[in-house]
Amino acid sequence: MEGLMVRAGRMLAPFLTVLVLVAVLAPSALAADASGVSFGTPKASSKYGEKIEFVQPVEFARPVDRVEVRLTFADSPSPTVFEMPNVPNSDGELRYTFDFTQGGHLYPNTPITAQWRVYATPEDETGTDGPPVTLRYEDDRFDWKTLEGERVRVHWYDGDQQFGQRVLELGDQTVRDTSELLGVTEEDPIDFYVYADQDAFYGALDPSTQENVGGQALAEIRTLFALIRPGGADDAEVRRVVPHELVHLVFDTASKNPYHFPPRWLNEGLAVYLSEGNDVEYRHSVDDAVSDNSIIPLDGIAGQFPRTFERFFLAYAESVSAVDYLIRTYERDALVQLIRSYAEGRTDDEAFRDALGVDVEQFSEAWLTEIGATSPERFGPQPAPVGPQPPGWGEGGAAPLPGAPVGSAEPGPGASGQPAPPGSVASPEPADRPLRLAILLVVILVGGAVVLGIALSRRPARV
Repeated sequence: MEGLMVRAGRMLAPFLTVLVLVAVLAPSALAADASGVSFGTPKASSKYGEKIEFVQPVEFARPVDRVEVRLTFADSPSPTVFEMPNVPNSDGELRYTFDFTQGGHLYPNTPITAQWRVYATPEDETGTDGPPVTLRYEDDRFDWKTLEGERVRVHWYDGDQQFGQRVLELGDQTVRDTSELLGVTEEDPIDFYVYADQDAFYGALDPSTQENVGGQALAEIRTLFALIRPGGADDAEVRRVVPHELVHLVFDTASKNPYHFPPRWLNEGLAVYLSEGNDVEYRHSVDDAVSDNSIIPLDGIAGQFPRTFERFFLAYAESVSAVDYLIRTYERDALVQLIRSYAEGRTDDEAFRDALGVDVEQFSEAWLTEIGATSPERFGPQPAPVGPQPPGWGEGGAAPLPGAPVGSAEPGPGASGQPAPPGSVASPEPADRPLRLAILLVVILVGGAVVLGIALSRRPARV
C-alpha cells in the first residue's frame, strides 16, 4: 500500500497556490520577546473535502526576514516546510490553507501538526518557533457512532448498536490472535471506520484506489476503512474483510523498520491465510494460471498488484498459495521468524536465508515447482551487452581476441580463433587502422605544438 508521505506530497502541490497571509489586528496583550516576535494561541479547522486551515496570531515588534510553516503528518519523523510569501511587517495573523476544491486528497483520521517559525534577519539560522497546533482531519459528512474495545475503536454511521458491537468483537479477537501469533503487543488503539455505501467509502480513499477494493489499512495512521452495508455484520464478507485488514496492522507492528517494506505478497498472503485460508476459489485461480502459463512470479507482486480484476485476484491467490506452501514446508515458527526479522532492518534475501535457509529467488522457484509451474518469460529491461575490454580483462584472465566482441564465439576477421602467443601483438582489424592512424597523427601534432611553445618561451627577450 502506498506510504502516507507519498500521498501527502502529491496532495500538497496544488495547495501552494492558495497560501495567503492575512493582516488583521492582533490582541493588544501580546508582548514581543527579544526576537521581536510574539505568538498568540494558534487555531486549526477543517471541512472534509473542502479545506484545512491553520491560523497563527502574531505580533512583530520590527520587520522580520522570513516566515516558515512546518507541517508534520501522522508519525513522520520530520516536517514538510514551506516558506510563506509576502511576510507582513506589522501585527496580524499567519494563515495556511489547504484548498481541496482545487484538487488533492488526504485520508480521514490523519493528524497534522502545524508550527510557525520566524527568522528575524538573514543571519538568523535558528529562528523563533511558535506554539504547535494539531488537527485530526475528520470525515464530517456523517454522524459517527463509536464503540471502543481492548485495542479497536469502531466508528459507523448506519446500523444499530448490535451491528457495531459485532464488528468490534471480531476486530478485537483478530488483533489478539494475530498479536499472539507474531509475538507483538499492540499498544495504541486502532480506528476502524465502517462505511455503508460504496460512494461514501470511495470518497474516503485515494482517488487512484482500485474499484474492487473492499477495505484498506493504513498503518501510518493506524486506521482501517471498510465497506460493510447495514445488517451485514454476520455475513461472510464481514468475517473476511474485518480480520483481513486488521492482520495488516499487526503485520506492520511486527515488521516495521525504517528501510523498506516486506514483499507485498507476504503481507497480503498472511492476511488472506488468517482470514479465509487457501480456499478452493484461490486454488482454482492458481491452477488456471498454471494451465495457461500466466502465473505471475513472486517478485512481480512484491510491490503493487495488477490493476485488472482477474490479475488482481490472481495476485491474492498466489500470495496465499505461497504463504500456505511456506507454512507446510517450513512450519509457522519459520514464518514468524521471517516476518519479525524485517524489524531488524534485513534485506529480503537476508530475511529469507536466516528464516528458511534459501533466498527469495530460491523460495520462489521451489513454490513454482510445487504448484507445477515454470518460470514465466521475463519482459522489460534487459542487461546491456558487454562492451570491448582491454587485454587481460576477459574471463579467466584471457584477453579477448582483437576485433571480436567480448562473449562472441566467433573470432574477428583474420584471426585464428586462438589467443595470441605471450609477448606478441596481434594486428588490429583493417577497419580500425585509419582511425588509429588519425589518433596517432593528432597526438604527434599536439605534442609538437607543445614542444615548440616551450622552446619559444625560453628564447631571450629582445631589448
